[in-house]
Amino acid sequence: MKIVFATGNQGKVREIKEIMKDMDVEVYTMKEAGIDVDVTEDGATFIANAKIKAKEIAALVAQTEAFSDAVVMADDSGLVIDALNGEPGVYSARYMGHDTSYEEKNWNLIHRLDGVKDEKRTARFVCAVAAVYPDGTLLTVQEAMEGRIAYEPSGANGFGYDPIFYLPEFGCTSADISPEEKNEISHRGKALRAISVKMQEKM
Repeated sequence: MKIVFATGNQGKVREIKEIMKDMDVEVYTMKEAGIDVDVTEDGATFIANAKIKAKEIAALVAQTEAFSDAVVMADDSGLVIDALNGEPGVYSARYMGHDTSYEEKNWNLIHRLDGVKDEKRTARFVCAVAAVYPDGTLLTVQEAMEGRIAYEPSGANGFGYDPIFYLPEFGCTSADISPEEKNEISHRGKALRAISVKMQEKM
């Protein structure tokens, strides 16, 4: 089975290949499938955005000769902070503008939580994954990684909001743990494993 993942991120593709290594699949990026478009993700939820992206890319992939029989997968993920009414949520990538560094975004969120105590700093990373088959079958999953917002950034691993996402069970942020440890517990790792189970059931 060929899988075209709606991303240009090779790191994400490596992660998918690792998680799906027990399945007989070949994973490709959009670029490798000859697709180069920016999808407008204007859904109100992570699931909605993953579906929008997967369906739009699937329609283009279906027109290619080499990948017309491929399954198209897409994900949407972000940080949800309870004390900020779920912000930045589905706007995580666009929060404070696309060109704003994550260092600035992270400090802004920390400052907005100034004075908020530990038990109220609860947050989660959420990841939704959608898979569209050539026959139009649509599979979706959504998973989360629970934690809190730290009082200051820490760690050099990961990316984005990882330096401020504190994991109580580890006693550090998700940027402090190894990529292997993170894949085991992360929202994206959980979602990819969940969608792979659904796909195996369909095979």
